[in-house]
Amino acid sequence: MRLHHSLLSALCAVHVAAIGQKSTVNFNSTGMLLASSGSAVQIFAEQDDWPAVLRVCDDVAMDFGRVTGLNGTVSLLQNGTAPSLNSSMIFNVTGKTSYQMGGGSYGSKGGVIVAGTIGNSTIIEGLVKAGKIDVSAIEGTWEAYVSAMVADPMPGVSQAMVIAGSDRRGTVYGLYSVSEQIGVSPWYYWADSPLQKHNSIYAANTTVVQASPSVKYRGFFINDEAPALTGYIMARFPPSPWGPGFNADFYKTVFELLLRLRANYLWPAQWNSMFNVDDPRSQALADEYGVVMGSSHTEPMARATKEWNVFGEGPWQWNTNNASIYPFFVEGAERAKPYETVLTMGMRGSGDTALGAGIETSLLENVVAAQTQILDNIWGNVSVQNPDIVPQMWCLYKEVQGYYQAGMRVPDYITLLWTDDNFGNIRRLPLANETGRIGGAGVYYHFDYVGDPRDYKWINTVQLQKTWTEMHLAYERDAKQIWVVNVGDLKPLELPISHFFDLAYDITLWDKDSVPYWLQMWAAREFGPAVASDTAMLMNNYSIAAGRRKFELVDPTTYSLINYDEADRVLAQWQTMQASAQSIMSSLPAESQSAFFEMVYHPVTAAYVYYDIMISVAKNNLYAEQGRNSANALAQHAQAQFAHDHELTTQYNGLLNGKWAHMMDQTHIGYQYWQQPMRQALPGLQYVQTLERDLAGDMGVTIQGSNATVPGDDMYHTLSSNVLTFSPFDPYGVSSQWIDFFSMGTKPVSWNITSNATFVHFSQTSGQLSTNGTTDVRIYATVDWENCPPGSGMVLINITASEAQPTMYDQQTLYGTQYSMPQLMLPYNHTALPANFTNGFVESDGHITIEVEHWSAISSPASSSNVSYNVIPGLSRTLSGVTLFPVTAPSQSTSDGPALTYNLYTFSPNTTTGHVEITLVTTTALNTIPERPLQYAVQLDDQPPKTVQYIIDQPAGANPIGWNQAVANSAWTSTSNFTYSGPGAHGLKVWALEPGMVMNTIWVDLGGVRSSYLGPPESWRVA
Repeated sequence: MRLHHSLLSALCAVHVAAIGQKSTVNFNSTGMLLASSGSAVQIFAEQDDWPAVLRVCDDVAMDFGRVTGLNGTVSLLQNGTAPSLNSSMIFNVTGKTSYQMGGGSYGSKGGVIVAGTIGNSTIIEGLVKAGKIDVSAIEGTWEAYVSAMVADPMPGVSQAMVIAGSDRRGTVYGLYSVSEQIGVSPWYYWADSPLQKHNSIYAANTTVVQASPSVKYRGFFINDEAPALTGYIMARFPPSPWGPGFNADFYKTVFELLLRLRANYLWPAQWNSMFNVDDPRSQALADEYGVVMGSSHTEPMARATKEWNVFGEGPWQWNTNNASIYPFFVEGAERAKPYETVLTMGMRGSGDTALGAGIETSLLENVVAAQTQILDNIWGNVSVQNPDIVPQMWCLYKEVQGYYQAGMRVPDYITLLWTDDNFGNIRRLPLANETGRIGGAGVYYHFDYVGDPRDYKWINTVQLQKTWTEMHLAYERDAKQIWVVNVGDLKPLELPISHFFDLAYDITLWDKDSVPYWLQMWAAREFGPAVASDTAMLMNNYSIAAGRRKFELVDPTTYSLINYDEADRVLAQWQTMQASAQSIMSSLPAESQSAFFEMVYHPVTAAYVYYDIMISVAKNNLYAEQGRNSANALAQHAQAQFAHDHELTTQYNGLLNGKWAHMMDQTHIGYQYWQQPMRQALPGLQYVQTLERDLAGDMGVTIQGSNATVPGDDMYHTLSSNVLTFSPFDPYGVSSQWIDFFSMGTKPVSWNITSNATFVHFSQTSGQLSTNGTTDVRIYATVDWENCPPGSGMVLINITASEAQPTMYDQQTLYGTQYSMPQLMLPYNHTALPANFTNGFVESDGHITIEVEHWSAISSPASSSNVSYNVIPGLSRTLSGVTLFPVTAPSQSTSDGPALTYNLYTFSPNTTTGHVEITLVTTTALNTIPERPLQYAVQLDDQPPKTVQYIIDQPAGANPIGWNQAVANSAWTSTSNFTYSGPGAHGLKVWALEPGMVMNTIWVDLGGVRSSYLGPPESWRVA
């Protein structure tokens, strides 16, 4: 069952802070009082239960104290013998000497929670035998639990909330669910989330059966951890003998975070650390906490990359040095045997590179065979072939996928870990004949990356709608044994990490429309219900805007300054978001502001400042080219924002007395190629000489859609011409176009604008320009269509300049020594739609832009009844994505598949080529079924449909042709040509022929589409 959006909103409304959790507590006096400001919750567990469970009992007791002001008590039920399970490493690292908490200032006794794991808790077994709790639905399953109110569970206790886990993590998740519900965020330490205080907490009289998670192993990879995380470690923890101090004191907070997020799996930091060597306590601590350890795709047999660099002998080349590498593998497996570990199989080259120059399947097969022999020798053949005993995975990352394509196979008990392309697009998923493997399949995904076409490791650029789409596809295609995501430095990716793990824990709760509702629950949990709605809206907008293009790929040339008001519109969106972030933060109490700064205010404000820098540099360069005095003011503004970027970094690093010092050290301005810049560097600025007059006088004029300036000469218009021409006006296009007046001289100037048509209006008809570069004026020309004559025509616009007390020279050189008064030409087409045209799009400016979700109709043959088009809001650079559901549907065709139809009306009598170009913009989703590449068909009028396969895969695990450009632009674009039959009504049809492709926007170009990043805004749409 999907969690209905009304229920999600209701959960926020009643202040239940746990995301996607079935409620077992409340604050409205319903049920048994668990705790209050004067009474402490009592938690009971068996001393022989797992250390992971006993440690979390302590956490929950302290969580109650964080919320009510009074810690709970923890009592361990004993059978007269010493505990049977070892907690020594937890005690060593945490400084605890016992799990029992009690005595001192604990107030009166509150309600009771009894927690235990089936098979490790005699009290749970007794309750089961007595019929007081039913665990039949979870017994023998993975990480499940039951929570129920039980009468007389133990002597002296009349009623208790009983949490019974199917295994140790099942019990842990049941306990941590209570913590989250009462108001302790999983991010209370790692993001300083405020504690949501309550005077009284009640246990509801309800039973909750939480089934096994959707995905078995759910974890993240701490990767690319320099300079930010490494700097943080160096400032906070003493070094190991081999490098930075990635020690158990650091990892204990990571383990706790994972478990509170209902995750269970970790690939530890790799580049300058050795998990098992830097601090020998770390592996044992992970196991006592209940965290499954792994190692990255490039670190086989539980050995860190750096271990070979420090301790290995000879080159990391199996074909020449297997005599040294073999015992290295043996040591890793033997070291991992006592602990819960997923072993990485296979081998890549040194330093996250390819194993060899080509695809040498026999070489890699030899490696896996040797590794299997090692595991057989250590565990025994039967255990090795059971993924529940010795889980193993082969990660098909980058070129390794090429080995699979070339026919290499591994035993069915080894999990195939498919991967994305490092930019969030899954490259391959199980085929129908691969879903029966007992090791199953999984996905290695990225929220952070170092490599082509550009690193992205500064702040969050994850589009949550895309995460849902890709992981939903993975789940439906049976890749659900392992989900692991590369999170770089961990901070500042708190938001997408939470979303990823909530999907992995129970993906059935979250559908295609769920992101805004999930965000509302997330915001309520982190900052309180009062700001949840506004924060959710803000971060949904942020997710979409940041997903348009990675920040590191945005430069002064990305967005158009002159076409479609693109740069100004985009910057205005960021400015609006920043104002919202400021407003929300100002409304929060002081104790909530640090967390809000880290997770919302900083990324939103830093993004706005970054965009402002890039667009201001672009304007500065253009304005200097146009001779504007204001170019210098823009240069100063860009420099000020460059300084502001540094101030934001300093503020983040200094937050809470430097708790997160160096976490925001990542350079992000000044990229020259894929790798991070070594130092922040502002893009090039230009200055004009304001002490000298422009050769064309003191005033310049330019218009929307043009870089040219009049009077004067430049490369953008005919030399010695003083005329600029607007794009044609018509009733179905933009309502106005702008005109800029600017100073480019040494004397103040007054200007005046007039036209020879009474139906053309200006937002301002006169004004003054000073020489200080701050008085540029933008006015808007509009057409009064009610009074405009029918047909087409041209309006002449005259612009005059004057100066106070001019000299004779001034009078003669108002427009320079060789130029004359600037003029503008405004063409208009007073077109009219026929009354019978409805439910469609209308041409203007030589094009039609369509958001795919705004279809006129869907043509669905009877044979397509099991397939439908669905809209995924926000999965786009502009509005939404449209895709076929279910994602497991078969291939479609133009004869039996559903088609989206669009009614069009054009006015252009012809095109320069005689053709019309139809471009479809899609998301960057890839071909996950090699034999079924993503494709669509498109048809104009009655011309034959054209089938377009827009992603062309390459061999040897390489990315598709054109991939670099597509992921940089966050879109694939593909164009088809059709014969243009002339003005009038037309019909456009589009078929998605494969599920998995997501369509965003259509551009119908009759010769008028101009250069921009996002393309023309959507055209006039008639109901």
